[in-house]
Amino acid sequence: MEKLRCRRETTTPIAILSIPSLMPPEWAYVTSRRKGVAVTQGSARTIDRNVRMRPLEPLKCGSLTRNRLNAMLDVACDLMEEGCPPPNGNTIHRLQKADTAGGLKSIKSLARIGAPYAMLLYERFLGRPFAGHRDSVSQLVGDPLELAIEDVLTKEGISYRKTRRAERVSGFDQAPDFIVPDEFNTQVVIEAKLTEDDGTARDKVTRIQHLGQLSLMGAPAGQQKYQVIACIAGRGFAVRREDMKKMLLATRGKVFTLKTLGRLVECSDLAKFATKAS
Repeated sequence: MEKLRCRRETTTPIAILSIPSLMPPEWAYVTSRRKGVAVTQGSARTIDRNVRMRPLEPLKCGSLTRNRLNAMLDVACDLMEEGCPPPNGNTIHRLQKADTAGGLKSIKSLARIGAPYAMLLYERFLGRPFAGHRDSVSQLVGDPLELAIEDVLTKEGISYRKTRRAERVSGFDQAPDFIVPDEFNTQVVIEAKLTEDDGTARDKVTRIQHLGQLSLMGAPAGQQKYQVIACIAGRGFAVRREDMKKMLLATRGKVFTLKTLGRLVECSDLAKFATKAS
C-alpha cells in the first residue's frame, strides 16, 4: 500500500476506484470530508474522464489538481486498509464484499489466489448496466423524504394529492410531487428530491424554477396562483451555492430540509389547510 501511495503520477485512478467501488462524485465528497481538501464533483469527473480517454498516459496536471489527486488517492488507500466497518443489520456497506471486507488483508488474499468474475461485478466494471439499475430504483431512494412529507401533512390533517411518476396533470407539463389540496384547486405545490449528485440536484432546481414561473402566469403582478415549496435532502444540493440561490428565489424562501421539515406547515401556506390542532 505504501508503494501505491508513492506512485501517484502513474497510478490509474480507475483501478483504484474499482476496489472501494466509488463513483467520482462520491470520491470527491469523501476526500473533502476526510482530508479537508476541497475537491469538487466536477474536478473529480474531469480527472476520471482524462484517464478514461488516455489510460496509458501519465496525467498532466497543475499543482491544484495534483494536490487534489494526492488527497483522493490517500483516501482510497485509507478505505482499502480499513476495510468494511461492522454491519448494522439494516444496510449493506459497499466495502462489504470479498476483497475489501477484511481491509488490506483480504485484498492481498484475492490478489494472490484470484476470484471468480461474478464476485467482482462492481459499478466500474458493469458501467451502463449498473447505471440502468441505479436509475430504475432512483424513485425508491427518494421515498424516505416523500414519506416524511406525507407524515407531516397527514398529522396536520391537510388534504393533498401525491402524483405518480410520469403522471399527466392538467396545468402542468410535468406534475409536481404534491398538490394541495388537489389539482382542481391548486394552492400549494411541493417538489421533493433526495440526491447525492450535483447534476441531478441542478435538474431539480431548474424544475423548481419552472414551477415558480408557472405560478406567476395569469396572476396579479407580484402574486402567485399557488405557492411553490421545495423539500430537499442529500449532499447534491450542497455543491453549488448559485443553484441554492436560484431555488430560494423561485420558492420565495420556502425551502425545507429533513432537519426543518417539522416547520413545513407553520412556515408556509399549508397552515391554511391544517384541520388538526398541533
